[in-house]
Parts: sequence; C-alpha cells; structure tokens
Amino acid sequence: MSGLALLGLAALLGRGVGAPLCLSRQLRMQGDYVLGGLFPLRTAEDTDLSGRTQPNTPECSRFSAPGLLWALAVKMAVEEINKGSALLPGLRLGFDLFDTCSESVVAMKPSLMFMAKAGSCDVAAYCDYTQYQPRVLAVIGPHSSELALVTGKFFGFFLIPQVSYGASTDQLSNREVFPSFFRTVPSDRVQVAAMVELLREFRWNWVAALGSDDEYGRQGLSLFSSLANMWGICIAHEGLVPLSHATVLQVDATQGLLQRVNQSSVQVVVLFASARAARTLFSYSIRCGLSPKVWVASEAWLTSDLVMTLPGMAQMGTVLGFLQRGAPMPEFSSYVRTCLALAADPAHCASLEAEQPGLEEQVVGPRCPQCDHITPENVSADLPHHQAFAAYAAVYSVAQALHNTLLCNASGCPSRERVRPWQLLENMYNLTFRPHGLAMRFDASGNVEMGYDLKLWVWQDQKPLTRTVGSFDGSLQLQRSRIRWHTPSSEEPVSQCSRQCEEGQVRRAKGFHSCCYDCVDCKAGSYKSSSDDLTCTQCDEDKWSPDRSLRCFPRKLKFLAWGEPAVLLLLLLLGLALGLALAALALFVQHRDSPLVLASGGPRAFFSLACLSVACASVLLFPGRPSPASCLAQQPLLHLPLTGCLSTLVLQAVDIFMESQLPLSWADRLRGHLQGPRAWLVVLLAMLAEAALCTWYLVGFPPEVVTDWRVLPTEVLVSCYVHSWISFGLVHITNAMLASLCFLGTFLVQSQPGRYNSARGLTFAMLAYFITWISFVPLFANTHVAYRPAVQMGANLLCVLGILATVYLPKCFLLLWQPERNTPEFFLGGRPGDTRGRGGSRGGDETQGKNE
Repeated sequence: MSGLALLGLAALLGRGVGAPLCLSRQLRMQGDYVLGGLFPLRTAEDTDLSGRTQPNTPECSRFSAPGLLWALAVKMAVEEINKGSALLPGLRLGFDLFDTCSESVVAMKPSLMFMAKAGSCDVAAYCDYTQYQPRVLAVIGPHSSELALVTGKFFGFFLIPQVSYGASTDQLSNREVFPSFFRTVPSDRVQVAAMVELLREFRWNWVAALGSDDEYGRQGLSLFSSLANMWGICIAHEGLVPLSHATVLQVDATQGLLQRVNQSSVQVVVLFASARAARTLFSYSIRCGLSPKVWVASEAWLTSDLVMTLPGMAQMGTVLGFLQRGAPMPEFSSYVRTCLALAADPAHCASLEAEQPGLEEQVVGPRCPQCDHITPENVSADLPHHQAFAAYAAVYSVAQALHNTLLCNASGCPSRERVRPWQLLENMYNLTFRPHGLAMRFDASGNVEMGYDLKLWVWQDQKPLTRTVGSFDGSLQLQRSRIRWHTPSSEEPVSQCSRQCEEGQVRRAKGFHSCCYDCVDCKAGSYKSSSDDLTCTQCDEDKWSPDRSLRCFPRKLKFLAWGEPAVLLLLLLLGLALGLALAALALFVQHRDSPLVLASGGPRAFFSLACLSVACASVLLFPGRPSPASCLAQQPLLHLPLTGCLSTLVLQAVDIFMESQLPLSWADRLRGHLQGPRAWLVVLLAMLAEAALCTWYLVGFPPEVVTDWRVLPTEVLVSCYVHSWISFGLVHITNAMLASLCFLGTFLVQSQPGRYNSARGLTFAMLAYFITWISFVPLFANTHVAYRPAVQMGANLLCVLGILATVYLPKCFLLLWQPERNTPEFFLGGRPGDTRGRGGSRGGDETQGKNE
C-alpha cells in the first residue's frame, strides 16, 4: 500500500468517516511576504443583485471544484519555492486565499482586507501611499474577467501587482487603466484569432455568434465580429446570452434567436460566454429542440462542470474549443490527494488552528465552509483536464520579481529592506520567469505568449472527455483524423450561405451579407487574381486570358507570316505567275522579229511583260512583319507596274478600234500619231498620272506600322494602317480608267476571218481585271484585318494571271506549237508575200524599216 493511501487511511480512522475536514484552514500560511489570492471556491445559486437594497453578502452555497484546485496550485507553488533554493533563498513566502463566489460584491471584501495595514484589519487613508505597507505584497487572481475589471482598477490605484490566472478579456491589456495587472493566460484576442483560423480551415463562413451578457462575453463577441469580418466570415445571427437571473424579455429574445438559428442554414455557433451563461443557453437549446450544431467554445466554459454535466448536452452536436497549453504537472493530482488526506488528520488540523488565529474570518466570514465537507470524488473528475498551471505560474512570476527586487543570488538575498508593492511592480514589467521549467515572459501589456490545444468533446456515458485534435501557436495545426463529428452521417458539417465558387469565378454579393452571393465567370481578357476577389481583374494591354482564367498570358505578335498555309499557297501562285511572265518575255524576245510579236507591239510587249513580272514580285512586300519601308512601298510597287502594262494594252486596243471601226484614211492618219516615241509618251503619261496619285497617297496619308492590342483576343496585331480609304481607292483610278478604255475599244470589234482576234484577248483580259478588283472590294472589307495583305496578294496575282492567260499565253502557244500561223497575213492582215499589210505599222517605225 502506498504512503499516500496509508496517510489517508490513518486520517480517516483517526477522524471518523464523514467528519468535517480542515481544508479551508490550509488556504492561509504565514511568511515574510504574503500573497493574496482570489478564487471561485463557491458559486451563488441564481443570484440576482438587481434588487439588492443593503450592502450584505450574497448566499454562496454551491461548491466549485475548479476554484479549489486553482487555490491548491498556488499553495503547491509557494511550498515548492519555500523548500527550494533557486528563488528567495532564506526567505519564506506566505499566502492568504479567499473566495470570490464569482461575484464582484464578494470579491471586494477580501480585496479591502489585502489593502489593510500589515497586522491590522484597517485600511488607512493617506494622501500619499508611497510608504504604505499593505498586508499582501501582490494578489493572485481572480479568474473571472468580470471580477478582474473591478479589482484591476482598485489595485491599480495603489500599484499593487495583480496576476490573474484566467481573466482573458482584451480590455485588461490597457496599461493606462490597469497599470499593475498581469496574467499568465493569453489575451482573448489570441483565442479569437485561433477560432477564426479554425473556421477558415473548415471553410465555415456562415456562422452564428453568441456571447454572455457580461464584460467577458461582450468583449469577446466584439473581437470575434471584427476579426471574422476581416477574413470574410459572415455572422448570420448575433446576440447576447443572459445570465442565470434573466428577465422574461431576455429569455424570449434568446429563445427567438435560437429558433432563427434552427431555421437557417447555419451549422456552426461560436459561443463566447462564461460557464453560467453557457449553461443557461444550452438549457434553452435543449428545451427548444435545437438541431445538432458545431459549437466553437471559448475557454471559459469548454471544461466547465456546469455545462458538461447538463442533462441532454449529448444532443447538442459537436463541441470544439481552444484550451490554454501549459507545462504538464503530473504531480499535481498526488498533491491534491495529499492535501485532502492532511485535511482529514486531526493532528494536522490542530496545528493549523494554533498557527492561525483566524482574524480574517471574523471580518469576511468563513473562507470556504463547503470545502470542509468534500470527498476526493468531488474533485477527481476535474483533475484530468484542469488548467492548474496558470495559477501555479502566477506565483512563480511574483517570486521571480521579488527575487530580482531583493537582488537575491544562490547564497541569499542581500537587500533586507522591506519591499513595498509598487517597488515590486517595477520589476514585473517585461519579466522572464520559469515555472516548472517552462520559460515565460510578460510583454509590455502584461500578457504572456502561450499556445492553445484544440479540444474535442468525446462522449462516454453521461459526461464528455476532452480529446486533443490540434494546436494553435500563431497558426493552426489540425489532426483531422482524430475528429469525430456528432452529425447524423458522421460527415464534416458544411456551414456556408452559398457554395464555393469554382476557379475563375468571382462572387457577386446578394443581400446584406458578403457570404451570400452568385458566382460569376471572369470573361476573356480578365482573371481572378486571388480567392477573395469580388471583381475580375482586367489583363494588361500586352496580355490576354481565356474565360474563367486565374492568370494572364503574354500576347504573341500576329502578322501575315511566311509559313502560314495561305501565304504558301499564294507563293505557289506567285511562282506560277512570275514563271509564266518571264517565260513569255523570253519567248517574245527570241521571236522579236516575228509578225506575232510585231502585232503585239514589239518592244511595248516586252515592257508590258516586264511590268507584269514586277507586279508579281511586288506581292513579296506583304508577308512577314510589316516595316515602315514595306508599308510605304506596297501600293506604288503594285499599281505602277500594272499601269505600265495596261497602258500598252490600251495602245493595242486603240489600234484595233481604228482599224475595224474607222475609215481607212482616218485610221492611217490617226495611227501615225500613235507610233514610235508618241506611243511611249502615252505610256509615260499614264505612269506619271499613277505616280502622282501614289505620291499624294504617300505624302498626304502615309500608311504606318501600328500595333493593335484589341482586334485579336490572344495576339497583338502588327499591320500597315491605312489612314484614308478614299486615297487608297483613288490609287486604283488610273488603272481602272485604262482598263475601261481598253475594254470599250475592243468590246464591239468584230473579228475578221483568217485573222488573229487580238480584240477578244484584250476584252477577256479587261474582264478578268474588273472581276478581280471588283470582287476585291467586298472581300477586302469583310476579311479580318490580319489577312487583308493576303487578299491584296491574291487579287494582284489573279489580275496578272488573267492578263497573261488571255493576252500572252495564247500567242506563246502559237509560237511554240503552231509556228505556221506566225505569218503577216494572220497577224498583220497583209497579202501573201507582203510583210507589211494593213496592219504592218503596229510595230512602230522599226517595223516599217524592216519590211521595206
């Protein structure tokens, strides 16, 4: 049998089973420096102070096991320090622990007792309290934020250090209002950040938020609302939970709120409340038949017996909450049992009675009468998950500050001057201390940085156990596999007003809440830059994006490239046209003295074929990336050669017209004016007219290289921009007039039997010209700007091929395969043996000289 069990058995045998303990007497111990303590050792049953008419004390009848355990943790820490030599060697700490009953009117009595002069129950009134020495050096507690807001101002006036082991409201971080307040738990701001991180992890953005109708709940709810809104979490329903002494209106408001939550799609409720308010809320919830929800609990009620033992709590759903993490204290359970065993020992109780005269009880009443009538079973249920470390660490913080103030070292404390509370406070700021080997430090606001464990309620029988399923140290670490959801299908709950938008979709809010929205696709040219975007972001000018894109892509340059299929086909057509033109030119030069060539104009035919060759080659200016030079040269090099060719054909048409339609004398007279240099003058004048139009076009409305970012969705178009379509059309006027004259001169001419019909070839050539360029206009206008150069290339090549096919290729056929027809009679209209004939003058003066 262990020593502890023997001790307990001996105490019970000596005292008698069921006899009162003297546990309340262990809440006081004398020492060189005394620490005051405020603990919720009891609670009041349904206390309503609103009707209080006399300054009497409420009836505190219910025992609170957590409060006793916090007090015993302080007692354990003091005894450790007194026994050890690391802190305050040669000095002895004492403590004086009182009950607060979780009521400020109760907590103020021991607070006034702490302010009394040492060895007295009187609080002296002075103008200057610098030399004032109160009974206690510092105060540990209280646990409640509501009480700390009262006592914090009271002790702050006298600059008495106060270290709370549970008050977490963020208001207490205000150094101007609470200059002497410290705590060994993080501010609620940290806990709220952890809650919001939890909601974001599970994508719960449609929640209800409730807080107790006290300072703790209101402050926590305010912090949560602001931080949740910052992270896009919408609060569908928000309200305050009344305390146990609620009015009828408050009860109706709470039940109405629960009904609205039950009827909505909200599956998650954040409850930032004290334990009593949480019990009240769950009582209403069970009565109203609230469907199971996920309850995100604040630390104040997560492990409270008041809530855990409430009948019907298992029907409420899943409970998750953050609990402060401290250093493990496995020896604390044994220490509690030892204290209970000693409290049952009559000899030990007698020694405590002799040491403590009990002056305080005469003033403030019994410390904790209910503590003397408990059994180990009354506290054993709270031991596994009790957060005793914060109270334990609070004692070590004061001891370390006193150690530093007295300049203590391993051998002792050299300074023997009596330390006053305000002197100790100077060493509390930014203090570093090590309770149970864990390094802790007060920051400028009196807070400590400590992590949280994420706890889940796991039901066993009628009371839940807490299971660790994650942690929070600035960021959330989650163990999803350890979470068991208390839902009908055991699946992870979804609490969203609207579904999550897919990639490339942004939210268009509907109603008052940003979490209720429609999903809208980002159109081409825009993208969704981040998951929180409410509008699509337009791509930069040099980039593009498809529909529902998450990023933009660089645009590629677009122009009529050499390797495109259309260009390759046109280059094949170019090779054909240029090859035919050069072949015809070579063949005509070879047979330059033949009647066929002389009838075609002789040297003018060579010039015409050369112009057609140049016109073919000019299409090479259209493919490839445009440059300023190519843009300027395209139209002149395309139209001037055509003008030269058409002007020679007009001379042939005029000759044919005069021969067939005018009297012989008139024809010979007029033909004399269109021979030799005068014929070349006609060609020159036509080309000068076309050159003038091209010059006006280039000078007045010069085409330029432009970069168009809008015309193509994914590319940037580089093209030659035409400033004036009228000037562009006028460049065609000269050629159109020449083609019209040529067509009119040959259209009505009747062919003569036995003669080569040159008029028919010219007529069809002009028809090919008109068909090509008239078709060019609508085709060019309706073709995408990127492919307009290809349309111009095709029109030019088809025009050249039309002239070759109707005027020159039939003559080449006769030269190659029917040379017997290459006679003056067939081409020049003379008699057999007469090389001149009637049409012998068509070749010019050179032809006449040769024939003579």
